[in-house]
Amino acid sequence: MSNIRTDKILGSRRLSNYWWATTILLGGIGFFLVGLSSYFKIELLPFTKSYELLFLPQGIIMIFYGTIAILVSIFLWLTILWNVGGGYNEFNTDKGNITIFRLGFPGKNRMLKLSYNISDIQSIKVNIQEGLNPKREIYLKTKDKREIPITRVGQPLLLSEIENQATSLAQFLGVVLEGIEYK
Repeated sequence: MSNIRTDKILGSRRLSNYWWATTILLGGIGFFLVGLSSYFKIELLPFTKSYELLFLPQGIIMIFYGTIAILVSIFLWLTILWNVGGGYNEFNTDKGNITIFRLGFPGKNRMLKLSYNISDIQSIKVNIQEGLNPKREIYLKTKDKREIPITRVGQPLLLSEIENQATSLAQFLGVVLEGIEYK
């Protein structure tokens, strides 16, 4: 049996982010070209008659919305490129330590690396919050009452999946699993 467990954390490189970045980019380019067509009075988009739009106010609004959409799409593509939020959790029972590593935005704090001793961990805690903004999170609870989240951000995991992960992690670390809290 291995004494090292590594859990990969999926960051911004999710299928939904690729979908939204592409959709927003295409929509933004469409709006932008419609606005330009109304300004130059030539058709820049095939199968439309957008050159017939009045530049003021419709055309300028289309250019504005198109520019905003293109900028949002660029932001999304950069977060995908930089894999913001991606990383891993490493639990090493041989050395007795836990390493939590995440990637952020470029800069001096791009890499976040936290280390804890397994002996400082009191329990594994699961927090489940249903409703409009559901959350299903696993925390490392330290003896000094800090709670360190170790699950990915974004789409909530299935209840069975989060319970299995928390149970296996508690067994691996030799700590208790705190009651699952539903909020």
